[in-house]
Amino acid sequence: MAQPNIVLILTDNQQASTLGCYGNTEVRTPNLDRYAREGMQFRNAFCPNAFCSPCRASVLTGLMPSQHGVHSWIDDRNRQDWPNGWHALAGLATLPELLREQGYRTGLFGKYHLGESATAGPGWDAWVTMEHGHVRSFYNNQITDNGDHYLEEHHSVDFFCRKATEFIAESDQPFFTYVPLPAPYGHWPATQSGQRNRFSHWYDDCPMDSIPRRAISAAAVQNYDRIKEKSGDGLDFSMLMRAPNHVPTYRDYYSQISLVDDAIAQVVDAADAQGDTLVIFTADHGLSLGHHGFWGHGGSTWPSNLHFAAHSIPLIARHPGTIESGSVNDQFVSNLDLFNTLLDYTGAATHDHTPSRSFAPQLRGQAPRDTWGADEVFSEQEETRVIRTGKWAYFRRFSGADVPVGDELFNVSEDPEEAINLVDDPQHADIVRNLSARIDAHFARFARPEADMWRGGQPIQNSMVTELWREAWGDDWAPVYAY
Repeated sequence: MAQPNIVLILTDNQQASTLGCYGNTEVRTPNLDRYAREGMQFRNAFCPNAFCSPCRASVLTGLMPSQHGVHSWIDDRNRQDWPNGWHALAGLATLPELLREQGYRTGLFGKYHLGESATAGPGWDAWVTMEHGHVRSFYNNQITDNGDHYLEEHHSVDFFCRKATEFIAESDQPFFTYVPLPAPYGHWPATQSGQRNRFSHWYDDCPMDSIPRRAISAAAVQNYDRIKEKSGDGLDFSMLMRAPNHVPTYRDYYSQISLVDDAIAQVVDAADAQGDTLVIFTADHGLSLGHHGFWGHGGSTWPSNLHFAAHSIPLIARHPGTIESGSVNDQFVSNLDLFNTLLDYTGAATHDHTPSRSFAPQLRGQAPRDTWGADEVFSEQEETRVIRTGKWAYFRRFSGADVPVGDELFNVSEDPEEAINLVDDPQHADIVRNLSARIDAHFARFARPEADMWRGGQPIQNSMVTELWREAWGDDWAPVYAY
């Protein structure tokens, strides 16, 4: 079987509803809208976590955080304490390593955020990345370019797309081109720098009605109070309180989405010139833009959450001649499913020890395999584990510490805003028991003891709620760098 080329584009902090093809009438994304028309658009795609590093780890390994161990964002403010040449996924089977074994040339062009940026991670033939995982600016970033180090003054998205295009154009063998772009991002200071891009003027007068206006939630205030004293230097968490309802931030965020849409066209065009290329566009995780009264990802509230805005991601797959144009998929998928999907699509063996399910048959217009299972996705955010189905979203909280964190149940078919918590309603007791049992079964099957924080396991490098886990497992409990 011929091995198709693969381009995997991953944006940073973007819920599905921020694209025109997902119904947004204010944002301008003509290229992505066209790619959706030319391929398959997934309407129920979600993330396994709502932080950058865990999701990136899951995409590259097909594993849940309770397997690969990356439960929170890799904090590169502590870079001086890292082991020399440290990579969080070392020792795990990753997409670039497995595809390289199949004869693929592999290249990463963008934000890594899984360890040392100055040295290439395992499996990568080409390695072009930025110094920091936490995006401080879209401009003037320190770059590692296949062993060379320099300052790149231009917008990072344009830079990484140009580098990916060059890699594709010069490839004389099947390629896996991974483009994890550090945008649209949405956090200060990057979105409040005052530096305008070529699409900023599109939104100068935009009312931004597609983003809800809400009062700040109590859960966000409580979380800010909890973390502000331990945030240290270098990160200003006050933006979590100040960005909601801040229209200039909204406008900058949308302008970055339009810039991404424009810049990736050169990558897709280069792939089309090579022929026989599967292009997938998705995001690491969603982002609440004021939804539920807070700004940010799942860790922006206490307890953490995976409400729809932070859980939902875009997913578009395009392969001319193979994927039927204009096809729509309503199945529940996770971006960790990309791991086995891409292996399956290229003819490589899939990995049964992962929760990653292959939707390669669906891309080819075939029925799902019998092993696909129920239409559900599972996610976790340290003390919060989630199952989401077509009707229910159930947030189950860790109960092994003397820290009050209650469960939440939402009937998303009747309450899409996830505003009415039904968990204490006696009429829903059987639903809670059923969903809780399904969460237990999933993590009992897949969690690795060393990485399962609900059973005393330790996260790789960082935790947002160290005090909770020490309350549960003792003062000696701490994150680690390897198992």
